Amino acid sequence: MCRHLVYLGAPRLLTDLVLTPPLGLLRQSYLPRDMRGAGYVNVDGFGVGWYPGGGDKAVRYRGSRPLWADESFAQIAAVTEAGVVLAAVRSATDGMPVVHTACAPFTDGHWLFSHNGSIAGWPGSIGALAAELPVTDLLTLDAPTDSALLWALVRARLRAGADPGRTLAELVASVAAVAPRSRLNLLLTDGVTVYATAWGHALTTLVDRDSVTVASESYDEQPGWEQVPEGYLLRGTATTGVQCRPIEPSRTDHREGVQ
Repeated sequence: MCRHLVYLGAPRLLTDLVLTPPLGLLRQSYLPRDMRGAGYVNVDGFGVGWYPGGGDKAVRYRGSRPLWADESFAQIAAVTEAGVVLAAVRSATDGMPVVHTACAPFTDGHWLFSHNGSIAGWPGSIGALAAELPVTDLLTLDAPTDSALLWALVRARLRAGADPGRTLAELVASVAAVAPRSRLNLLLTDGVTVYATAWGHALTTLVDRDSVTVASESYDEQPGWEQVPEGYLLRGTATTGVQCRPIEPSRTDHREGVQ
């Protein structure tokens, strides 16, 4: 399991979103409150993506060390502001490599993507879905991991013009159908809108007058955090807040396997 968040709103320092919140990603890297039996810490790397100067092209910083051990990022975060940020800390699934390229966010142009969870029965369970991709996409995955494959599947559909929310919902349902007990909390943003799924793990939101935060765990104890129902797709912007709807399962889905 991993922990992640996305923020859309008035520009804020990266350090204020990632490093200094009392229950934020820095603390979640060594003392998460809810891992649901899938590990105890998130020390196998991290990543942060944002849009410099309010532009539409995303940049990212990723490392394979624990978040607290990267002094260079701490220095960058203290002087970098952004109005849209996607950040994650990683707990590598057994058998998957601990390398910076395996860390979210994954990116393509203006897209940033993260996966909190795991695909049950990896890699055999997902072979048929992976076969949908061009061979070159498979050969150029960021890393040989379930998260990188999910991103490749999402990216291929986005490039074909598919609706982002529908893409996430249909992919989650398809993966759950062939790999019951998978945990598929996904985050996706284009710098304006965030799309997210709650599937197999907690997801929470904080909405105020001019910002939206979507996170695995709340980063403080202040009121206003709301849980996203299990099995739901979320869409949100800084100006309209969030809307949620149920994800329709595939006909062969086995939801009883998801806790």
